[in-house]
Amino acid sequence: MRALSEHDIRSSFVNCSKGEAKRLAIPRDLGQRPWDDLDFLGWRDPGAPDRSCLVTEREGRAVGVTLRFPSSQRGFLHRSMCSLCLTTHPGGGVCLMTARKAGTAGREGNSVGIYMCTDLACSLYLRGKKAVKSGFRFEESLTLEEQIARTTGNLTAFLDKLYV
Repeated sequence: MRALSEHDIRSSFVNCSKGEAKRLAIPRDLGQRPWDDLDFLGWRDPGAPDRSCLVTEREGRAVGVTLRFPSSQRGFLHRSMCSLCLTTHPGGGVCLMTARKAGTAGREGNSVGIYMCTDLACSLYLRGKKAVKSGFRFEESLTLEEQIARTTGNLTAFLDKLYV
C-alpha cells in the first residue's frame, strides 16, 4: 500500500459526512507505519471505544470506512476466525464490525458487517510481522501472494456491499 497523508485519509471516507471525517482521530504515526507490509490501514479511534477506521486503495484511490463494534466484549472462551485474513484469535480478538452503508441507504440506517481481527492487523499477521497471542494461523499451501490476494479480495467483497 502507498503511504497516505492525513488529507488522503480524511478525504477517503465513503460512509460518513465530511464533518465526521474531519473529527476522526487519525493515527499520529503515519510516517512510521510499515506501508509496504500493509494491504489496508486500520486503527481504533481512541476517542470512541466502539469505533475503528479502515482505509484501503481501490482503483488507484484511497477508500475509507468507519466501523462500529461492541465496546464491551464478553470474555469468550472460544476461538473466532477473521473473515479477511483467516487468523484465529481467542476471546475478543475477532469481533463483528459493522459499517454504515454509503449514500442514502446509510443515512436510512442500513449497515453491513464482517468478522475481523479487533486490532485490524490482518496484513501483519499474514506476513508473520505480528504474532497471534494465544491464537494461530493455519499452515496453508497457498503462497503469501495468494493469501494476500484472498485477503484483499475478501475486503473488496465487503466494501462492495457498502454500495449495494
